[in-house]
Amino acid sequence: MGLEEGEDRGVHADDIKLALEGHVMEGYTFNPASPLTKSNIGYNRTPSADDRVHVLVCVVSANAPEINPSVLKKMKSIRETATDLRIPQIAIMTHIDDACGEIQKDLQNVYKSKYLRKKMKDFSADMGIPLNCIFPVKNYS
Repeated sequence: MGLEEGEDRGVHADDIKLALEGHVMEGYTFNPASPLTKSNIGYNRTPSADDRVHVLVCVVSANAPEINPSVLKKMKSIRETATDLRIPQIAIMTHIDDACGEIQKDLQNVYKSKYLRKKMKDFSADMGIPLNCIFPVKNYS
């Protein structure tokens, strides 16, 4: 939800970049049909330090087969803007127990799983987020 496949679906990457800088007012509803502009009511012309983003967190599922290239492109673009703005970034890889039976049997195997290590390395290479900034988590229900 949010960064759907294709350029014309989901939240616009430029809107998220504006949010990183604090230009999106609280309560603004993102519109997939049109990006936020300076003339919109939801545009914050003078963001304070409280309005700006202080950390960018990317949440991905380890259970997903592969990230679509168009979604990956949006994510990389947003991450690069965050880097330019000196915003720290982390990634949370969820559903690790569903992705790997070894981890499902015993959660202590999380750092022994070759499958999960490969998923994390591939994601790190694709996005440019260092491995030590990718945190695997089990979802509880």
